[in-house]
Amino acid sequence: MTTTSGSVTITDEFVTALADRAQQAEELRKLPADTIRDATDSGLLDLLIPRRFGGLEAPYPEILDHVRRLAHGCTSSAWTLGFYTLHGWITALFDEQAQQEAFAVRPYLAPAPLAPTGTAEPRDGGFTLSGRWSWATGIMQANWVMVGAIVTGDKPDAILALLPVSDARVEDVWHTDGMRATGSNDVVVENAFVPSHRTIRVRDLYAGRTPGAALHDNPSYRWPMVPALALLAAMPALGTAERVTDLYATRLSERVLAYQMVKQKDKPAARIRLGDARIRLRALRALLDGTVATIEGTLAAGETVDLRTRAQARLAAARIVHESKAVIGSLLEASGASVHFLDHPMQRARRDVDVLSGHVVFDHDEIREITGSLEIGMEISPFAMV
Repeated sequence: MTTTSGSVTITDEFVTALADRAQQAEELRKLPADTIRDATDSGLLDLLIPRRFGGLEAPYPEILDHVRRLAHGCTSSAWTLGFYTLHGWITALFDEQAQQEAFAVRPYLAPAPLAPTGTAEPRDGGFTLSGRWSWATGIMQANWVMVGAIVTGDKPDAILALLPVSDARVEDVWHTDGMRATGSNDVVVENAFVPSHRTIRVRDLYAGRTPGAALHDNPSYRWPMVPALALLAAMPALGTAERVTDLYATRLSERVLAYQMVKQKDKPAARIRLGDARIRLRALRALLDGTVATIEGTLAAGETVDLRTRAQARLAAARIVHESKAVIGSLLEASGASVHFLDHPMQRARRDVDVLSGHVVFDHDEIREITGSLEIGMEISPFAMV
């Protein structure tokens, strides 16, 4: 199978190469150079960059299917490549001058630890930025980086700042039991000057009212950030659950059950789990399609995506991850001990999705509470991630 949109082609060979390199990527704790090359050659990394800066300026939703497909090869690689691509879209929301500076470097590789764990002190023409940020996916091969910070002073605000990676240093802390190939180390910045044009207010990002939204006619640049981030981040989990289901289906015909001397396919309970997985995954894809269609329809009508719809989109993403993780768990539970050897893709899939699901955007309890509160007209925290 090959998926193509515009000038981006995700071939079976690309996906197979990710699977073949999965163990190497895990041991390196970053993407192999060949994977960066393949992603560049495919056009993926330019997918959401505006045409005026040499990108493909594809409709935002096109990234979702590509990343889902890549996860059939390697969850960690799909996550990292997906966020590199998404961060080209985020950069397109900055001031035009910032985009000119950033997109002059290709491939454009810019991690974005968004939590505002740094401080930005106002200065003439910009800010002095300091802080430490965790979860900087892809930082080991980055050329730019975006970080969240709290503006000091009488009127505190939160901003996203864009700076060359040479202004930061990397702390090697990414020693984890899953998602190892993402290389999500910490980033430290000490008193770096960031000009105003390379900053955006977080409230404008959340609402889809950024300088880039006004600069580019494409409605994709008016997508609110949290739904865009959450849905993209859910795709590696969904794609991985699909792959594990395929592996389980193949395994049914091959596996002979110890002490019973029958093939597992002859056990009704084993077939029930396969059927259950397939229908759950179909339901998740329908949920994804409906969520995307709602946002796309709103933007096509020239309207702003409201808070309630944004919360529902984040809930949809959290539900996709929650259910994908459950599907993977159910199938591994019925797959025996041999899938837990370190060279088996099913155990890596489980470890990766277990770690992936811990991302704050997938907090299932929190976003269900937020969505329910909005449903009945209650106020939510102004700091809620929606």
